[in-house]
Amino acid sequence: MLNVKIIIRTIGFLLIGEGLFMLLPLIVASIYNDGDSMAFLYSLLITIAAGAISIASTFKAKKNIGRREGYVIVGSVWICFSLFGSLPYLFSNSIPDYTNAFFETMSGFTTTGSSILNNIEELPHGIIFWRSLTQWLGGMGIVVLSLAVLPAFGIGGMSLFAAESPGIAPDKVNPKIKDTAKILWNIYLMFTAAETILLMFGGMDFFDAINHSFTTMATGGYSTKQASIAHWDSAYIHYIVIFFMIMAGTNFSLSFFALTGKPRKMFKNEEYKFYLIFIGVATAILSIGLFITSNLGIERSFRDALFQTVSIITTTGYATSDYILWTPFLTAIILMLFFIGGSTGSTGGGIKVMRIVLLIKNTYYELRRLIHPNAIIPVRFNKKSVNQQIITNVLAFFFLYITVFFISTLLFMMFVDDFETAFGAVATSLGNIGPGLGSVGPSSSFAHIPDGGKWFLTFLMLLGRLELFTIIVLFSPSFWRR
Repeated sequence: MLNVKIIIRTIGFLLIGEGLFMLLPLIVASIYNDGDSMAFLYSLLITIAAGAISIASTFKAKKNIGRREGYVIVGSVWICFSLFGSLPYLFSNSIPDYTNAFFETMSGFTTTGSSILNNIEELPHGIIFWRSLTQWLGGMGIVVLSLAVLPAFGIGGMSLFAAESPGIAPDKVNPKIKDTAKILWNIYLMFTAAETILLMFGGMDFFDAINHSFTTMATGGYSTKQASIAHWDSAYIHYIVIFFMIMAGTNFSLSFFALTGKPRKMFKNEEYKFYLIFIGVATAILSIGLFITSNLGIERSFRDALFQTVSIITTTGYATSDYILWTPFLTAIILMLFFIGGSTGSTGGGIKVMRIVLLIKNTYYELRRLIHPNAIIPVRFNKKSVNQQIITNVLAFFFLYITVFFISTLLFMMFVDDFETAFGAVATSLGNIGPGLGSVGPSSSFAHIPDGGKWFLTFLMLLGRLELFTIIVLFSPSFWRR
């Protein structure tokens, strides 16, 4: 039987954590005195109170979390975090409409980066900071954060980790899941601090630097400026952001090995090699195309091509150039990148590089099997045979992803007038990318999308962030049977 009490109790602890994190933007709001301090005070008190009530009402809950409880907790906590996380926007009147506030918050926690805002610079500093912080927390994963905390309360974490990272699991760097979570968060913190310092060397003030470090490492893409990174016409800043986007889209386990004196593990990893190959090939094509079709010089053509390639493939969503204004061929290349995503074990969204590589390899080997029907030709990855169950999982995921994408695009046509916008909005929401195509491109926002369309897109954001299976399994009648 489903252990409902432990689900409520676990979410209660997490809500208290969310409330405590609201202290940070409260401090920022107090420093800048923009008038949003009380909004955060009310929000954190309500959030902590809700968490405390949840814990108090389930004091005698059995502390075992099974796989089913793990799926329910993960699916519920993102919604709960977004429900309470939208309160500062409402109380400060920065986003007075609840649909828009929830959209902005869910887009933050899922690190999608799609926004309804058209006046970011006019927002109070505390609200801008909270907006970035939601992405930073969502980047490494709300549940992964809990793995380093909940064991102290006697609540296990393996079931949560399996639910939040279904399919192909990243390499664990430590036998204990709690220790793995702590190590990954330490790396995350270190990269965030390093990028903040380097961006300040490039001329950003501390507030802009730390906000962009939050959203870069989360591959989220929220910016403190309406023009995104294009606001800074600085090659130094652009290349620093590119480097950290690449690192954020890399399996954090590989970063751990590189930082602990084992860089060969990173460069021998097949997924990492293909990740760099995809970036290199797309950048080369776009660089040549931009140089031929625009008045940009060689360096600027290369920089814009590299920046947009990395931004899209890592699902960060920053912009230094509006790719919709490029030639159709170049825009089509960008669109192809929508469906790749970052590495497994990274903060990036999308299908993921490893799945794409396994699909390509399996297709190639299937052709060889047709020619040599009696031969045993296993799919190999990192010089090891891949279990057929993993191949089946990848094929099922890919089929489900494409099916959900096309059905969602057709359904979203009920909310918009043109196919390009529907196609782009669904692709960017499901892939957690940020900007789309048509009227939701890099220089536009989602403000004009009808409320029904916004709720539909928030569901796709959650679906994409938790890699489909975690949410879809909750709609299965057999899941709820005793």
